Amino acid sequence: MNSTLLTILIGAITIVFPNNLNMTKKNIPQKSDLRTEWILSTLTKKMPEGIRIKGKPETIKCKYGKAILFNGSSDAIFIDKMPLQDLDKFTIEIIIQPQSGGSFEQRFLHCGDIQGDRILLELRSTDKGWYLDAFVKTGDQQLALIDPNLLHPSDQWYHLAYVINKGKLETYINGKKELDGNVVFTPLKGGLTSIGVRQNEVSWFKGGVYSVRFTDNVLGPGEFMDF
Repeated sequence: MNSTLLTILIGAITIVFPNNLNMTKKNIPQKSDLRTEWILSTLTKKMPEGIRIKGKPETIKCKYGKAILFNGSSDAIFIDKMPLQDLDKFTIEIIIQPQSGGSFEQRFLHCGDIQGDRILLELRSTDKGWYLDAFVKTGDQQLALIDPNLLHPSDQWYHLAYVINKGKLETYINGKKELDGNVVFTPLKGGLTSIGVRQNEVSWFKGGVYSVRFTDNVLGPGEFMDF
C-alpha cells in the first residue's frame, strides 16, 4: 500500500430544524446558513409533538406538490417553536396563494409573542387583488412595510420574502424587491409560531400555503428557494 496519507476535508453544511419537526432537506444551502423549512402538508400529516391544528385545514394539490388550504375563518396551525429567536439578521420565505373572498385584514404568519415582540406577515385583500403588510415590533420600536398601490392578483401562487439585516428591513414578491425601511431592531427572545391566523385567533387567512422557510442570514433573490 502506498505510504502517502491523503487527507480530504469536506466542509459540512448544517440544517437545523426544531425538535421533531424535521420536515425536509430540500434546497440544501451552499453555505453554512442554518435553515428551518416546514412543508405544511407533511407537517399536518405526521403531526409531530408541538403541533396544534385549529379547524380543518384541507390538503390540496398545487404545482409544488401538496399544500394546505385555510378557509379564512377557523383554520390555522400553531407550532410550539419560534425559529427566529436571538437572530439579528434572517430571511423568511413563504410560498402562498391568497384567495379572493377573504377578510380585508389577514395574518398568515406570526412569530414571537402575541402582543409583545413579534414578526407578522399579513395581507390586505380587496376586490382588485391583495397587497403585503410586513410588520415587526421589538421593544418600543415597530415598523410596517405596506403600500396599497402594490396590488397583486388573487388566486395565484407567490413567493414572498421578508429580510431583516439588523435594523434594515426588505420585502420581496416573486424575487422582486417591493419595500424597505429601517428600525432599531432587538432580536426576539422567544414565543411561538402560528400559520393561517394571528396567535390570538383574529385576522384569519384565506388561501393556500405550501411551505415556510427561515434562514439565519440575509438572502437575496438569487438565493431564495425555488418557486
